[in-house]
Amino acid sequence: MPDYNRQILLVETPKGKLGPEHFRLVEAPLPKPQEDEVLARVRYISLDAANRAWMQGATYRSAVEAGSVMAGGALAEIVESKSPALRPGDLVFADTGWQEYAVLPAKRAAKLPRLAPLTHLLSVYGIAGLTAYFGLLRVGKPQPGETVVVSAAAGSVGSLAGQIAKIKGGRVIGIAGGAEKCAWLTGALGFDAAVDYKAGPLPKALKAAAPDGIDVYFDNVGGDILETCLFQMRLRGRIACCGAVSQYDGAPQTHGPRGVPGLIVVNRLTLQGFIVMDYEAERAAAIAELKSWVDAGKLMVQEDIIDGLENTPRALIGLLAGENKGKRMVKVA
Repeated sequence: MPDYNRQILLVETPKGKLGPEHFRLVEAPLPKPQEDEVLARVRYISLDAANRAWMQGATYRSAVEAGSVMAGGALAEIVESKSPALRPGDLVFADTGWQEYAVLPAKRAAKLPRLAPLTHLLSVYGIAGLTAYFGLLRVGKPQPGETVVVSAAAGSVGSLAGQIAKIKGGRVIGIAGGAEKCAWLTGALGFDAAVDYKAGPLPKALKAAAPDGIDVYFDNVGGDILETCLFQMRLRGRIACCGAVSQYDGAPQTHGPRGVPGLIVVNRLTLQGFIVMDYEAERAAAIAELKSWVDAGKLMVQEDIIDGLENTPRALIGLLAGENKGKRMVKVA
């Protein structure tokens, strides 16, 4: 084990688009755990659009301040423990930040099973898969035969949410950027249709794909795409508000969806925000069901793995630009 720890700091809070200049790779002394703490070696860092939102201010967690280690969840292995709850060799998920080693209170490290491949613990059995599962099934509540639309459908959460909707008997339409991603959705993932929001007027294309309207919309992006879907919702439609990536990087849109209050009342729509921690008590049961679908070949897992801690900033910038298909993560060790 080295006597130093490589870390990536957020050196400046971005005012516009996130860039490499906002980060710096540094070396710090290897931290030492105290009573009830553990030293964890980071194996894989999870990258999510929410990483960018944390730079803007407090959300469901505190904001990331300039000069601090960039925050982020990771799959890590315990190398030293001062707590009876965890032993060396245990795998955990924790907010380690972007670094090779982290000292954490043992109570803030969630023990994970060992399974192959390990990366599935960050994708389908991690926050991405659980967010898709609970957002769709507990908030969207799709019924067989209903039309389900998913935005950012080629991303980590969207690609799983759409497939779960298919498993539950829905007619699924994905919204994604680019012909290649749309072809992947309807080919490899089995979506019924896909709409390229970059190809032309979205309202017209979405109307053609869902001529009878939308029953459930799984929203990952907010902004204009949310507005478009709102105006095509059917009576008593449900919208699961998962994220707003269109608002995270650069100058946000200056308006929200227009004409909404009357539309919600007339169509009796339900819009509900959620975060995955809302359903912690159901976590084990959800993972068991997700695993049964993966094992049966009903749920395809797409992972986009970037190698090297030093490449983490570039990997996040690329994710925000829509480079990835499926769950993006960085292999550290």
